[in-house]
Amino acid sequence: FDLCLHIEQNGEPQEGDLRLSGGESPAEGRVEVFHIGKWGTVCDDGWDMKEAQVVCRQLDFPGAKSVITGKSYKQASGPIWLDDITCNGNENSLVSCSFKGWGLTDCTHKEDVGVVCETGSNLTNNTTTLSMDHSISLSNDLGQLFDTATNCDLNILLQSPTGNRQEDDPEMVETTICAHKTILSLFPHFNVFPETTNITVEVRKPCQPYFSSLIRYLYTRKIDVTFSSALCLHQMASSFGVKQLMEDVGRLFPQIFPDDSSFYTHVSIYRYAVETKDTILEENLIQYLAWNYQNLTDSPAWNDLPVELLQALLARSDLVVPDESFVLETLESWITDRALLNSSDTVLALLSGIRFPMISAEKLLELESISPLYQIYKNVYREFTLKAFQFNVLLFSNLTTNPNIKKDIGNYSPRIYISDGFTTPLHNSLLFRDMKTSWEAIVFTRQSDCSNRGVRCESVPAAMLRDQSYSSRPRQIRFSNRLLLMCQNTYIFQVQSFKDNMAYIFKNDTQASPYPCVDNKYTYVFVVIPEYVLSVK
Repeated sequence: FDLCLHIEQNGEPQEGDLRLSGGESPAEGRVEVFHIGKWGTVCDDGWDMKEAQVVCRQLDFPGAKSVITGKSYKQASGPIWLDDITCNGNENSLVSCSFKGWGLTDCTHKEDVGVVCETGSNLTNNTTTLSMDHSISLSNDLGQLFDTATNCDLNILLQSPTGNRQEDDPEMVETTICAHKTILSLFPHFNVFPETTNITVEVRKPCQPYFSSLIRYLYTRKIDVTFSSALCLHQMASSFGVKQLMEDVGRLFPQIFPDDSSFYTHVSIYRYAVETKDTILEENLIQYLAWNYQNLTDSPAWNDLPVELLQALLARSDLVVPDESFVLETLESWITDRALLNSSDTVLALLSGIRFPMISAEKLLELESISPLYQIYKNVYREFTLKAFQFNVLLFSNLTTNPNIKKDIGNYSPRIYISDGFTTPLHNSLLFRDMKTSWEAIVFTRQSDCSNRGVRCESVPAAMLRDQSYSSRPRQIRFSNRLLLMCQNTYIFQVQSFKDNMAYIFKNDTQASPYPCVDNKYTYVFVVIPEYVLSVK
């Protein structure tokens, strides 16, 4: 399907606009940001005065007085758009600060952040200044200026990287756009100076039909983006230093991830994200692949996976897999199919990403006879399996005194292992193999369901996962449980943490989801994740 997103940076309200809601004065309230047609809130995780200063300046206040957390500014019903946001304090807008992606959050509306802004000196009625914003008409006027080429003074010759040579392409037609130096001089990558009258830009032929739309965007800050144009617009915005457009178009890509079951699109987008140094796009892509690792290993693109991408996946704790043995088996298969058995540096780097201590003792014993790599890398496997056996039979507090263990501490943390049933071992280690924990899992679809169980639900649908054997749990064990949302039993489109035994499920029309789920038809997968609680000294 073809989704069209209208990105508009002028208008009322605009993409990235802010407002303060629920306060006792216009200078105080819950911070809300406008994104893809909806107002949403901002989580207070990591907030300090730097973020507050950016908010207040964007709202035309002189500065910020304080950050407000934990205060109820009436109940917010929309999405939580931003979380883990970090500002330097000198940004012009809040969405120019660093954040992990629209709608990516584990917060609830209890954690909505608020600010109190400075209002300056008290002014008498005779000196009060009223602000009028007619910028939307300016955007339209500038768009008309570009369309008519009135008084344009800069000719842009568009050509492919190989040049517009007839011998290369008999149908090649030279394209020239007349623009205004004043506008393009705002973007240094075009290399426009006062004396410049002509410039030549190189754009790949498939992207040339969208170049005029990019130049018009420089005038108006408005553009229509479709899936067919997104990659080209993103690439051109990157090449010409149009950062805001590049980031906003980049956030469209997750919407198409579920559409390609072959995963060839994902591999292409990964290579492109690395090439353009778009870390937001790269993280969104790797996260989706981590959540859907099983589908990836069954896809035609599996054997074409770049080594660097596979290493990035193996480093993640949010890899969703049946168990760690599955990860090792798929890695060994990938290495064998790629004929990399003798590429020792690559193999060793990849094997170091396997969390051998998370493999059961029974399966560790089988490796020597069933692993296609064991005989070639016998010493490496023996080193890794020794550490794994030590983890299975010794207390972790004893292991952490070993400096070699400290270096690999990440390998002693579980991933998201999917298992059947709600009676699970207290921990993967043999020390706790006979100790079981039982869990109660409930999905609440109505507020009355919550009330009937004596549970307070901030919103519905909601899921509860409660340990029914808490009193017998050793203090060294904690649970970092997850709720997976699986769309149409095909792919995972959301992973949420439990807070106080509760996780809240937001439908696409009220809460952002990194990846879409058609018709909101999804199932719930509860995952119990036991891990050690012990700081390494």
